[in-house]
Amino acid sequence: MRSFAVMGVTALFTAMSVGCTKSGDDPTGPSTAAAVGSYVLTSQPAGAKGVGEVRQSAKDGDEVVVTGRVGGDPKPFVDGVAAFTIVDHALQPCPAEEGRPTPWDYCCDVDKTAANKALVKVVDPENRTVTTDARELLNVEPLSLVVVRGRAKRDDAGNLTVLADGVYVSR
Repeated sequence: MRSFAVMGVTALFTAMSVGCTKSGDDPTGPSTAAAVGSYVLTSQPAGAKGVGEVRQSAKDGDEVVVTGRVGGDPKPFVDGVAAFTIVDHALQPCPAEEGRPTPWDYCCDVDKTAANKALVKVVDPENRTVTTDARELLNVEPLSLVVVRGRAKRDDAGNLTVLADGVYVSR
């Protein structure tokens, strides 16, 4: 009987402590649900262009809307942050019948991939990369079709990074 009393008091204490916390409260920072709400777009932004076209035309700092599929590398996600690579949706991933374990690396079109690939970094208002993994933040996986809104950033080699403030996941 004593063990039932201890379990009852423990259950009551647990219920009381859970009930005192509002849903979404997180003493270490904003909840993932709040973060997702601020970066996931509920409608597709107008004027989306393929990665290849944006790579050719966008200058550093230009506002861009680019569409592509998550991929271009065997591991297209940067672990622990909201960053990933996309490939122009006009390119086709490796055919399933080839039995490749990572068809999203586009190794069947490796000569075309570099000119049709971009890095996406979801950034906060201070241009810091969001520290929630993109797979969790955006609910994406390799080959997900996305439309990314943000600013173009170029490195010295001309590679394109999109500093994204919003992502629409088309699937």
